[in-house]
Amino acid sequence: MTLLRLLAFVCLVLSVLCPGFEALAAGGPHIVDDAEVETPGVCHLETWATRFIPGDGYFNLAPACTTLKMPWLEIGAAYQHYWDEFIAGPLLGPAMKINFQSVEKTGLGIGLGFNAGVNVRTGELGYAQILGLVTYQLNERVRLNFNAGWSYLQSDVPNALFYGAQVEANVGGGVNLMLEAFGRAQGGLVGTQAGLRFTPRIRSREPFDFDLLVGTFFDDTSTRFVTLGVTARY
Repeated sequence: MTLLRLLAFVCLVLSVLCPGFEALAAGGPHIVDDAEVETPGVCHLETWATRFIPGDGYFNLAPACTTLKMPWLEIGAAYQHYWDEFIAGPLLGPAMKINFQSVEKTGLGIGLGFNAGVNVRTGELGYAQILGLVTYQLNERVRLNFNAGWSYLQSDVPNALFYGAQVEANVGGGVNLMLEAFGRAQGGLVGTQAGLRFTPRIRSREPFDFDLLVGTFFDDTSTRFVTLGVTARY
C-alpha cells in the first residue's frame, strides 16, 4: 500500500463521530465508535493529534451537539489536517449519528453514523462513510462496540467494507482502558489500537476526557502511531 493510500485510510478511521457523555464511552480518537449520542442539551469539542512513526502527522478538530428536542440525533462537523513528505491536505465535512436504541435502557445500543470530508484546497471528496453501530453492555464495567459499513476513500480502491470491534473497561477512578481492532476489506489493511482515557469528575460533572493511545497498522512497514486527545463538553 502506498503512503498516500495509508494516509487517506488514517483520515477515514480517525474521523470517528462523537463520544457519549458517560465515562464509559467510545468516540474521540478511538477508531471504533459506540452507538450512543451526546447527552441531550450538551455539546462537545473533540481535539486530538496523531504522530506516525516514521514522521507523518494528523490533527482533528470536531464540534458536535445533541438537542433536547431531538435527543436521538447528534449533529457535528470535523476539520482534519494531515501531512507527510508527499501530500498535505485539510479536510472539512459534516458528521451525524442517529441512536435507535440506547444501551442505557436495554443493554444493547443500536445506531447509525455518517461522515464525509472534502479537501478544501481542491474541492474533491476525500472520504465518506456510513456505519452501523452496535454497543453491548457485558456488565456494569465492560462494554463491547462493533462497527461495520460502507466507506469511500479517494484512492485506488475507493469503495470498501470497513469493520471494527472494541472492548472498553472502566477500572475506577475515572479511568477506562480500551483495546480495538479494525480494517478495510479491500486492500487488506488492518490495525489495532489500545490506550486509556481519564475523565475527572469536577463538581459532580465530567466535562473533560483525556486520551493517550498507541496503535499499529499491519502493513509492509508495520506503521505505528501515538495519539493524544482532549474532549471538552459544554
